[in-house]
Amino acid sequence: MPLSLEPMETTFSMEDFLAAEQAKELVRFSTAGSVDDGKSTLIGRLLYDSQNVYEDHVRAVTKAANANVAAAIDFAQLTDGLRAEREQGITIDVAYRYFSTTHRKFIIADTPGHEQYTRNMATGASTADVAIILVDARKGILTQSRRHAYIASLLGTRHIVAAVNKMDLVDYSSQVFASLERDLQQLAAKLGIASFTSIPVSALIGDNVVDRGINMPWYDGPTLLEYLETVPTAHGDAGAPFRLPIQRVIRPDQHYRGFAGQIASGTVWPGDRVIALPSGRTSRVKSITTFDGDLLRAAAPMSIALTLEDELDISRGEMLAAAHEPPAVASNFSAALVWMNAEPLDPGKTYLLKHTSQTVKARVTAIRHRVNMQTLEPEQATTLELNSIGEVDVETTRPLFLDPYAAHRHTGSFILIDPVSHATLAAGMVRTVLSARPERSTAQAIAFRDPELLRQAETRLIEAGVDVVRTRTANPDLVQRLLQIGVTVLIEEAEGGQ
Repeated sequence: MPLSLEPMETTFSMEDFLAAEQAKELVRFSTAGSVDDGKSTLIGRLLYDSQNVYEDHVRAVTKAANANVAAAIDFAQLTDGLRAEREQGITIDVAYRYFSTTHRKFIIADTPGHEQYTRNMATGASTADVAIILVDARKGILTQSRRHAYIASLLGTRHIVAAVNKMDLVDYSSQVFASLERDLQQLAAKLGIASFTSIPVSALIGDNVVDRGINMPWYDGPTLLEYLETVPTAHGDAGAPFRLPIQRVIRPDQHYRGFAGQIASGTVWPGDRVIALPSGRTSRVKSITTFDGDLLRAAAPMSIALTLEDELDISRGEMLAAAHEPPAVASNFSAALVWMNAEPLDPGKTYLLKHTSQTVKARVTAIRHRVNMQTLEPEQATTLELNSIGEVDVETTRPLFLDPYAAHRHTGSFILIDPVSHATLAAGMVRTVLSARPERSTAQAIAFRDPELLRQAETRLIEAGVDVVRTRTANPDLVQRLLQIGVTVLIEEAEGGQ
């Protein structure tokens, strides 16, 4: 009896495809390096050779017809999206691109190399798991290359790979690469970078980007894409102590009070004991609420709302943390500072400091040193100019809930803001807490009977950057609440008051 061969029907399931994409591990990486080292060309080549560029986009950036189609493509313009970038052939803003392979999905931050756009590089690298530092094989390690590597190490980027580009312009010399690799390893050791790799590439030709090519048989390491697909990216945020900066209190009715925010680090379960800061009061988690319903467990970086077993007065800008491992509550700390504004740092001037979900007044009380970008050694300084990096002491008008940046990115980072223009002036990473005040505040409640004396005291306190509230009520609960958040209370007593 003859066999009947019926054609097999294959159906494409969008749900299965999306589920498979969702299950892939996400890796964020940034590119950095000096001007014209080929960052945008490298990313364009990576996208093109991994077949992650639409045909119409390729046609838009293809030059005059050529027998070799790839050679006619201006790969840099696949990522340089601004008109000024295309006209000048440089990267100005951070260009974010998404692509995926069969193993992982990626978000690329293509950052500018010009010194004047260093702040954009810091922005792009701040969330990266991997940093690709490009080095021109002809020029070697330049000042901007050192600056970007230093910033990447400051930002706690876990893995750094040096892509030695333009190997085609040095005849694919193994000696040139070996010399640069030694220098790069010395730089990595000086910066304390534990996971460091060097890869020789030619972004224009495509060698060792996605495909290995035939021009460097002496290199037996991974291509750039192979490195990105296999580099370990275990995140420690979920295993760190629990931190939840409060962004909003949800109170739809008298039966529900939820404290909402994005988990900065750690994991939380119903029944966990948490501490409310700065009050220092403790309670247990009653439930974990999300838009899709209650959860039995939540971890960073999920956005949730917690309800507690006890009625605690908690507001935006405060924090819920693990009761057994709370952060330091302090108003004095040292920090590494990357200055991003044309106007130099003015020690003693009052700035705004944004940390997690709260903004406070702050000033830099001392500049410990500035980093020399040529030698990476500390040097004495009285200010920090545009793109300078230094270590400073900071004092805030009310306590912050701090962890060292090396341990917790979110609760160890902050920005300084101009109080007039609201421009971002600097990015800071907490190094050490200089004075912790777990449940104390220097704020005071002072009663005045003389209106003129009250006015003078209020004026001087405001000029000194102190948060002040002037009131005619002596309600003890209200006064205590204000003192807990670091606000000085000036009570205006009526004539004949006690």
